[in-house]
Amino acid sequence: MMKILKYKNFFLAVMMFAAFAVTRCSKDNFPVDEDGLLITDRTSAYVGSFDLWDPTHQTVVVGTPVVDTVAQTIDLQVRFGTDLTRLWPRFSLITDAKLEPKITGFVDFSDLTNPRQWTVISGNRQVRKVYTVNVTVQQP
Repeated sequence: MMKILKYKNFFLAVMMFAAFAVTRCSKDNFPVDEDGLLITDRTSAYVGSFDLWDPTHQTVVVGTPVVDTVAQTIDLQVRFGTDLTRLWPRFSLITDAKLEPKITGFVDFSDLTNPRQWTVISGNRQVRKVYTVNVTVQQP
């Protein structure tokens, strides 16, 4: 009889914890966006740093990319001979911001006359800033 009572109390405690967790983490208490990310009151939307990686996860950037948060541009140079069709952009964003479109794989940067663009969206999802990534290739 004592064992049954022990398990009954344990089961009751688990159920109460689960009910508490569900009510504390509902979307009503913590708003989330369509990606399941927490929406906050932060209004900043900017890029802190940027890099480009090749398929071997090595940077192809020569020097340090110049991120201009006022002009909303990122200027960088890549090594001569880099395959511009298969590069992985690496953004560092301000806290709670997100990027659109999402980076889900390698990106083609081979059309140097039409730079790629991404939008940085603030934590409150109200501020949107379009950043243009200008790539040049190092001379041989």
